Amino acid sequence: SNYLNSTQFIRSGLSHTFYVMIRYTILILLTSFTIHANAQIPVEVLAGHEKTTLDIIFFKYFKNNQNENSKFLFFNRNRASIDYDQTETNNLPQFGFTEAISFNHSSLKGLAPVMVVQILNRGVFLKAGIQYVLIRKDITIFCWAVIEASAKPFIDLFLLIRYTSKLTDRLNLFTQLESFNSLRTSDNASNSFVQRFRLGLKLKEWQFGIGGDFSQSGITTYTFNSNLGPFIRHEF
Repeated sequence: SNYLNSTQFIRSGLSHTFYVMIRYTILILLTSFTIHANAQIPVEVLAGHEKTTLDIIFFKYFKNNQNENSKFLFFNRNRASIDYDQTETNNLPQFGFTEAISFNHSSLKGLAPVMVVQILNRGVFLKAGIQYVLIRKDITIFCWAVIEASAKPFIDLFLLIRYTSKLTDRLNLFTQLESFNSLRTSDNASNSFVQRFRLGLKLKEWQFGIGGDFSQSGITTYTFNSNLGPFIRHEF
């Protein structure tokens, strides 16, 4: 009976997780078409040894009346993870929704003020700071330093570097490095550090290869977690 109840709970948790993500993905698709009719939305699934993750990340400029890129850049990041050791009380599905808008004036050479909203399992967080963006044919660099709007805020340092180089007429190398550091300003809070790596190949709208997610959290001593496995990514 306990096994059946646990299995039912896990199945319902998985169903709810995918239901929420599907509903939110539809919302993202509708939003992206408002921003850019030809926006590419990369959706990634990593089948790790500890958990499966779903990841959607993109940034696009709003269009002006002449259908040209405006100075406003929209950033979207959505993540969900399902732990294989999920129980009724532990290792529950995790969600993270991040939306940001920055004002990018050409005189600032890639620097821009940015406003960020994050919706996580533990609540909603408003943040503001400075962002830097560099987008070239083979390389993309996106980073920011933002501080939370609260009495005892966290300071977030985010970095995304993506590099694709041509191997053949049809095949490209695909590499991506991501770092997210959340630094405490309160004695009772914990620091958090996350690194994500992707190494693989790019064939038209598909990317695939090996990925690794690593995290450390704590104050003086840190707990370490990792999730390694194959990933597949498609740009819709």
